[in-house]
Amino acid sequence: MITVDEMMTANPKTLTAQDTLADVQAVMAKYNCHHVPIVEDGNHLVGLVSQRDVLRVTGSSLIADPGQQISDDVKIAEFMTRDVFTVGPATSLRKAAVYIRTQRYGCLPIVENNELIGLITDSDFVNIAIDLLEQIEETEPDEIE
Repeated sequence: MITVDEMMTANPKTLTAQDTLADVQAVMAKYNCHHVPIVEDGNHLVGLVSQRDVLRVTGSSLIADPGQQISDDVKIAEFMTRDVFTVGPATSLRKAAVYIRTQRYGCLPIVENNELIGLITDSDFVNIAIDLLEQIEETEPDEIE
């Protein structure tokens, strides 16, 4: 059985709930990522910010006047997703993939001993599928014309 700890991104970039919208946008741009775990007290996971959350916030969901711009100084605590579903490092890759598909999550944080140790995303599963398809193609005999 292949487990998520074999395929996860270990030690993902994180922020705190007191960081700002500008901070999360900068991390997403710099590291080309779509999910930023929010931690406190070291690496204790308290939330998650996805690119969809950022788009929702910048689309005026936190302001009364839709014509007004949201401040880059708004704290992550105001728009992060709380109560994030997590899995442990020994979770099967198949189980994690099924969960991401059925729940329509873009990622799953990997937590061990109440600390974030990694992240596995829907993009990781696409890369895994590509690798498997390449392996299958390498073992298939060439077609005879």
